[in-house]
Amino acid sequence: MRACITGGTGFVGTTLSHFLAEKGYEVVIFSRSPEGKKDDVHPDKISFASYDELKPVIAGSKVVINLAGENLFDQRWTDEVKSRILKSRVKTTRAVVKAIVAAETKPDVLISASAVGYYGTRGDEFLNEDAGSGADFLSKVCLQWEEEAEEVRKTGVRLAVPRIGIVLEKNGGALEKMITPFSMFVGGPLGNGKQFFPWVHMDDVSNALWFAISEEKLDGPFNLCSPNPVTMKEFASELGKAMNRPSFFPVPEVALKLLVGEAAAALTASQRAVPEKLQSLGFKFRFSEPGQALKQILSE
Repeated sequence: MRACITGGTGFVGTTLSHFLAEKGYEVVIFSRSPEGKKDDVHPDKISFASYDELKPVIAGSKVVINLAGENLFDQRWTDEVKSRILKSRVKTTRAVVKAIVAAETKPDVLISASAVGYYGTRGDEFLNEDAGSGADFLSKVCLQWEEEAEEVRKTGVRLAVPRIGIVLEKNGGALEKMITPFSMFVGGPLGNGKQFFPWVHMDDVSNALWFAISEEKLDGPFNLCSPNPVTMKEFASELGKAMNRPSFFPVPEVALKLLVGEAAAALTASQRAVPEKLQSLGFKFRFSEPGQALKQILSE
């Protein structure tokens, strides 16, 4: 009952580590600086290992979850930053697959993350898992990321690839950045507001990844986003209602370009992704409406 996680100290990984520990797993988080780390919530269930220990730790583990990757929106996308964004995902995935190949006792499943950015910007087109990839920078990153993970199939290990949407939680991610202007009464949609916003509540992310561990029929890419994608304008309106604030100060794309450069295109991309594969296998989302999700998050 050991679960190994790369990227386990990140936004999704931290929550998932605690979730799996509560389910009874021994969780090992791979870190570039594991010395002295300790988990105060689950000190007996969560430990840290260096990436040099990938092979011995992965051997005999039940599941490996690969979430590692450079943060997309902490800095402007220079050529150097874009190179790091790509390499941090591809190289870590390659190392994980090599460790699984070398393991005498292999895990049941590799869950290797991707993102809805795979699809590029597609207007109001419904995007299930069979939709093709886009042609922009993030699409190409996701495509190479997924292709690297596909190599694990040669070992007979099942591969599940969650294409994760915009994860909602109060202390981190996109929502944390959106809350600030709303709290100052200057909140509103990004861009023209017409783009579809493929959101998902953090609880549903943890539950869906847990589902992926046990559901053997869940194989290959699957969309991990709410079954009810809404436009950015609709989402901003729901956020305003949840915070009792107005939502009529849009941030034009030209202003976003001044702030974050090329990354603005990713922030205003339209992805009407739907979790067709998850729902066909019986997974039930706890939060299917944005207003419901935002009220729960902001009430905590």
